[in-house]
Amino acid sequence: MSRSTRRAFMGAVAVWPVAGRLRVRRKAGWDVADQADALMRKGVAFLRGRQEENGGWSTSRNEPGITALVVAGLLKSKLVTPSEPVVARGLAYLEPVVKPDGEVEGPHANYTAAIALMAFQEANADGRYTPQIRGGQAFLKRMQWDEGEGKTPEDVYYGGAGYGGRSNRPDLSNTAFMIEALRETGLPADDPALQKAIRFVSRCQNYASEFNDQPWANKVNDGGFIYTPANGGQSMAGEAPGGGLRSYGSMTYAGFKSLVYAGLAPEDPRVKAALGYIRRTYTVEENPGIGQAGLYYYYQAFAKVMSTLGSPTFVDASGVEHDWRADLVGALAKRQRDDGGWVNPADRFMEGDPNLVTGFALIALSYARHFKAA
Repeated sequence: MSRSTRRAFMGAVAVWPVAGRLRVRRKAGWDVADQADALMRKGVAFLRGRQEENGGWSTSRNEPGITALVVAGLLKSKLVTPSEPVVARGLAYLEPVVKPDGEVEGPHANYTAAIALMAFQEANADGRYTPQIRGGQAFLKRMQWDEGEGKTPEDVYYGGAGYGGRSNRPDLSNTAFMIEALRETGLPADDPALQKAIRFVSRCQNYASEFNDQPWANKVNDGGFIYTPANGGQSMAGEAPGGGLRSYGSMTYAGFKSLVYAGLAPEDPRVKAALGYIRRTYTVEENPGIGQAGLYYYYQAFAKVMSTLGSPTFVDASGVEHDWRADLVGALAKRQRDDGGWVNPADRFMEGDPNLVTGFALIALSYARHFKAA
């Protein structure tokens, strides 16, 4: 999202009322940017030592997206440049994976393409990766569930993206990465692919409205998001008492970000409902709804949303004003290992892999370190 768009969005958000007396929560005695920088330096050093001979990370998993995530994290930290060997070798590993002709290799090709596009964009100051970016954009559009696959707007798959390959049922996580990759690489919010994606994202929201025609939409109705509405719906937080699917934090932040990146205004009821859930569940101690599972995915989504809102503070539903950067940096500081990396003991969603998790942590910290208020 451009800074001007973010500024306009935040200007509208700021006027929304929040119930309760304002109570300010501050961190004292340390500088957030300096602390984030120190944590990132240790994380970068950790990943330097983990790079494999072929230039990738965790390549035995046959998941090029992990290498793409690590490269994106290294570059977003701004502590390394595209020409430095650790990044140059990582980019060289990715170059044959995302081809300029729009073909992407790997079992989870959609996921790989979206993350790789963001890595290439970070390294593209001289235009060298423009062919891969254009090819990757075309691939993501081609793989999106739409008329090309015989789907109409009435179909629950419509507008969504899955992992790719044999695991291509659409879900909100992959759709959110697709939207982010297309926007970050220059597509406007009114691009047809993004407008189609809004239909899918809206069907992932626990919000009874004209935008969600699924039978469970009015059962929880808290404004949060689930993993997918496809095939009857699924939430990684499980089912709610009395039916319905429970919302949870990481998907709600991914859903909120997707709606905003696709051009919805603060006044849109879907955006307001999602922000209401975020206000009620604000925390950096867990991934709301599923505890420690997916915590580092949650951190990177949290950081992107808070940065998009454009303010250094965030007011929760109780009227407490949080310094979100200090909260996030503090949470990551106490979880960083002595070797500089991070890993999630709750090994779900591959977060037992320290390369993946450290990549997520660097991305989250980069938004705190380089944040500029709207």
